[in-house]
Amino acid sequence: MAAEVMLMNEIESAAARMGIDMNIDFSSIQLPRGEDFGIASDDEDVYHDDQLEFDSGFGNVIVVDNLPVVPREKFEKLEGVIRKIYSQIGVIKEDGLWMPTDPETNKTLGYCFIEYNTPQEAELAKEKTNGYKLDRAHIFAVNMFDDFDKYMRVPDEWAPPEIKPYMPGENLQKWLMDEKARDQFVIRSGTDTEVLWNDARQSKTELVYKRSYWTESFVQWSPLGTYLATVHRQGAAVWGGAATFNRLMRYAHPQVKLIDFSPGEKFLVMYSSHEPSNPRDENRVVINIFDVRTGKVMRDFKGSADEFVVGGAAGVAGVSWPIFRWGGGKDDKYFAKLGKNMISVYETETFSLIDKKSLKVENVMDLSWSPTDPIFALFVPELGGGNQPARVSLVQIPSKKELRQKNLFSVSDCKMYWQSNGDYLAVKVDRYTKTKKSTYTGFELFCIKERDIPIEVLELDNKNDKIIAFAWEPKGHRFAVIHGDNPRPDISFYSMRTTHNMSRVSKLTTLKGKQANALFWSPGGRFIVLAGLKGFNGQLEFFNVDELETMATAEHFMATDIEWDPTGRYVATSVTSVHEMENGFNIWSFNGKLLYRILKDHFFQFLWRPRPPSFLTAEKEEEIARNLKKYSKKYEAEDQDVSMLLSEQEREKRRMLKEEWNKWLSEWRRAHEEEKLERQKLRDGEGSDEEEEEYEAKEVEVEEVLDVSQQVLLDE
Repeated sequence: MAAEVMLMNEIESAAARMGIDMNIDFSSIQLPRGEDFGIASDDEDVYHDDQLEFDSGFGNVIVVDNLPVVPREKFEKLEGVIRKIYSQIGVIKEDGLWMPTDPETNKTLGYCFIEYNTPQEAELAKEKTNGYKLDRAHIFAVNMFDDFDKYMRVPDEWAPPEIKPYMPGENLQKWLMDEKARDQFVIRSGTDTEVLWNDARQSKTELVYKRSYWTESFVQWSPLGTYLATVHRQGAAVWGGAATFNRLMRYAHPQVKLIDFSPGEKFLVMYSSHEPSNPRDENRVVINIFDVRTGKVMRDFKGSADEFVVGGAAGVAGVSWPIFRWGGGKDDKYFAKLGKNMISVYETETFSLIDKKSLKVENVMDLSWSPTDPIFALFVPELGGGNQPARVSLVQIPSKKELRQKNLFSVSDCKMYWQSNGDYLAVKVDRYTKTKKSTYTGFELFCIKERDIPIEVLELDNKNDKIIAFAWEPKGHRFAVIHGDNPRPDISFYSMRTTHNMSRVSKLTTLKGKQANALFWSPGGRFIVLAGLKGFNGQLEFFNVDELETMATAEHFMATDIEWDPTGRYVATSVTSVHEMENGFNIWSFNGKLLYRILKDHFFQFLWRPRPPSFLTAEKEEEIARNLKKYSKKYEAEDQDVSMLLSEQEREKRRMLKEEWNKWLSEWRRAHEEEKLERQKLRDGEGSDEEEEEYEAKEVEVEEVLDVSQQVLLDE
């Protein structure tokens, strides 16, 4: 502050020496309407009429009400009790506890102010102690200090809200009615985010919308493709529209790091982690669940990071993500959270626990919902040094009834994979050998839709093979496994059906020695990309599982990501900025033909826009498949028109090249004619161009005697 005052004094002294009047009323200066002098604001919100709420600077202060009213002699004792309660939650600043007294009676007024080091500690104190029962007569009422200003603005008299006229919203699904039946995708490169059409017929992209600095972190499509979410320091926003992307809703959540939509797009989960003021304390986790359409917080969860670290895949700061697993299919009826020795299942009608209590499961490590039904699978490892076996159980919600259980012995690890229709559950089980020095792998295959949920057991031909990748065929009955310890592992395909349509697992084929470590099924099944990423440098094999034959092999050098479009017609392979060279993406046909390639510096993301499920019934889809030739005539005619257009474009391109060549040739001849006198001068006036043209080239044979020898033949 002293430095700022000193600097201001120097400016004022310099202005006085130069005769400049510094007494300027800046509020009287008015810019011309609409003039920004070329300085564009990057915050579109400044043009909105919304009232801005400024930080009052008291976000780390709470007010604790309903304290005992005590005289001066008991003041220190009460203060000590309050300080003991609230110092367990966070660090109270020096002189940060103030309990006002009545000057006439010298008694406390029944409330106090507590100032923490951070707003997060203050919020946690409010959450933990609001409703705390000190004794029978004193139950704490805790509020944030900043909330009082909000409450004071509430008018004394109720007034009916203003009824605004109905304005029809934009059709957020209009992109699905594209006449060319194209799909969209979003890319991020540098500071730009672009939404593009995949115009594969023309072997190019078509821009839908482009914006710089659209996000500060990443973008994410909602599961049905309705919204595009952008992530910022102060929260997230969702966008949608027909020709342009308009902001539909904002969700305030400072320092948000991760987001997750519910399967039916009704809710948005946001996660942040905040460092404590005391380095010995753990990070504080804040999770908000928003209603996507209204922006309202439906439920929040706060606590230390340790409360959210149980099983699952590692995420930010050791926390598993997603923390909440959604169940019940697209209805978004249930979500569950793993806890220590329990599973908490919530229903979204009231956002409260089912039956007001969690499901007690000792040492539970993993949880996985069926994609379509309110059933989840849970995994519990061995207990008591192997005396109590590991198990996988299927539990139905909301009844919490156990539908099936399978005990597993000598288990070292377990992973669960649901088929997209929820028809099958594959459990990959790593088991110890008898010596406990090594492990081997097998599969337990649950047939969910069959009576009593039978379980098929699968062991590889060489059960010691390491499992590199596993993937179900979407909407199908087949699955693929990459297995082996060699640099070129094997790939096996299996089916859950026999000729009699019974669930008996059988092997279809094994492909030997493939350069692959990842599997990417087409969304429609039947086709699969066998990919060699990372160490395999982007090897690609497009395989037809129906015919059990390779359609094409290719390479996208250093490819980091592979994604099918939602229709299963095209495949995108990309190289992101984890590599410094060859950043960009390739678009391939389903059978491995490279359609086009786009290079982008500092390439970060490629995401196809998901499509919602078809409204057609299964019977209607089968009828279309049977009569595909009838329906395809229209599209074959369109393809022919496009081919003719492309041929015409190619002919036009060749014509332009020929014209360019002829133009260059005529220019060369003109320059040659202009330099004619200069050439004659260089030849001392001899050897003109005409004389050069009279010369005739002739072939002349020259015989040269190299050696002569004579030999006398004697008569016998």
